[in-house]
This record gives sequence, structure tokens and C-alpha cells, in this order.
Amino acid sequence: MIYPSIRVLSVAIAHILPLVGISVSDARAAEPFDQFPIAVSCEYKGLYQVFYLTRLEEDGVATYVNPSKVGGTISLGGTAKALGEPIGGSCLGKTLEQLRTAGQALDLKR
Repeated sequence: MIYPSIRVLSVAIAHILPLVGISVSDARAAEPFDQFPIAVSCEYKGLYQVFYLTRLEEDGVATYVNPSKVGGTISLGGTAKALGEPIGGSCLGKTLEQLRTAGQALDLKR
């Protein structure tokens, strides 16, 4: 006997599998996400957190948020800023290049 939930899952997978072969052109995939790390690690008072890239606006401002819903922004030519109350930490005020040099930027390897 196949349980209904397994049957639904099987049907869903069968519909998704054909889409796996769809590719995006390298020209489109390269811009603009290659310029920003997929995640940034920061330290504040001995607590280490990872902030994930969640949004990239047309003006080039990237938003990063952690699972606790604490977040910040950064642009290609700017520095990291906290969303809400700036409490400090090892990311604030750093450029993307400084975050990469410090080993805090986690870039996606293709």
C-alpha cells in the first residue's frame, strides 16, 4: 500500500525532474550575483553569526539576513551597515574587499 503523501511526493518529483535540465546562460548568471558573497560571517561579543544574501536591489544594494532576522546592507562601493539598531560587530563599516580579505565573505564557487 502506498501512502497518499508518498504518492503526492512522487508526482511532484516527476513534474520537477524535467526542469532540472533547464540552464541559465552564463552571461545572465554572472551578473550581478558574482559580485556579492552568498553569505557573510560576523562576530559580536563572542557570538559568531552567518548572514545570507536575501535581496539585491536595482541600485546595487545587497541585503543580508541571519536566521534570527537580524540584517544589514552593503553595496559594491560602500560599507556594511546594520538594519535597525547598529549594535556593532566585526562586519560593520567594512567594504566587500575588507570582508573578503578578513575571510568573512563566503563566495559561491561555480
